[in-house]
Amino acid sequence: MYIIGENIQILSPRVKAAIADRDPTFIRELARAQVKHGANMLDLNIGPRKKDGIEVMQWMVEEIYDEVGAVPLSLDTTNAAAIEAGLKKCRELGITAMINSTSADPDRLNTTMPMAAEYGCKIIALAMDKNIPPTADGRVALAMEVLIPKAEELGIPMHNIYLDPLVLTVNGCQEHGPETLNAIRSFKMLWDPPPMTVVGLSNISNSVPHEGRSLINRTYLVMLMAAGLDAAIADPLDTVQNEVIRIIEQRDDSTGIGRAYLALYDAVAAMEEFTPDHVDMSDPDQVAIYKTVRILENKVIYAHGYLTS
Repeated sequence: MYIIGENIQILSPRVKAAIADRDPTFIRELARAQVKHGANMLDLNIGPRKKDGIEVMQWMVEEIYDEVGAVPLSLDTTNAAAIEAGLKKCRELGITAMINSTSADPDRLNTTMPMAAEYGCKIIALAMDKNIPPTADGRVALAMEVLIPKAEELGIPMHNIYLDPLVLTVNGCQEHGPETLNAIRSFKMLWDPPPMTVVGLSNISNSVPHEGRSLINRTYLVMLMAAGLDAAIADPLDTVQNEVIRIIEQRDDSTGIGRAYLALYDAVAAMEEFTPDHVDMSDPDQVAIYKTVRILENKVIYAHGYLTS
């Protein structure tokens, strides 16, 4: 699983303050910590930054390069000029870059997709236009009719296109969970070679109490991996989540938790039901996985106390 570290993002008060003060200390610390914990790429989310986006993006790329070297970077802003400034700086420093992101909205598509072609970089393509389609079929249609044809027109190779079927929170939007899984399956079946796939993993637990987020994130990640996911914008500092990724990738069934997650992976991959027979229902940790899957499959309505009900 290719992990794009999510932690350098403008919603963090400390990151926001560091950018405002042009004090790189905390940003460098985050970059170093994420790489140490296995991040393959770092996402630099600077927000819209309409006034100083160019300066900020170039500054951040330089600071992170000085700290961790030519680790690949995802340039995350709606400011197209800032993205291009970041791409130029990455090219200058020999850094592999990704644009985060484009969509089927013509204004966005016709600005950022040509940049990906010009700079030969990766690009995340959101399966939405002005709105997010409620079904997998709607998201697949945008990919088939708009996103992939535009990339092909510009000569962007399929391995540089990362389709994002969009993850929404279980707290109020849980019906989207199965649709996202189905969209990934379709993305992988409709083209040869298939495009890459990516999600913003932590979105699945937005507005969920902090103590419950990791369980939801890592359980959904197993399901996404089984559906064909290639990459996730996620928290590489979540060591429990990292261990679950290792379990799946190494097929480690030496623990009860490992056997439960592998059973979940295999069930989703085979498009079969994950049942109580797949887990040891006398083990509270395995029961928590089972209950979380029921939420993610939209079979039980999410509530903050779902694990105790």
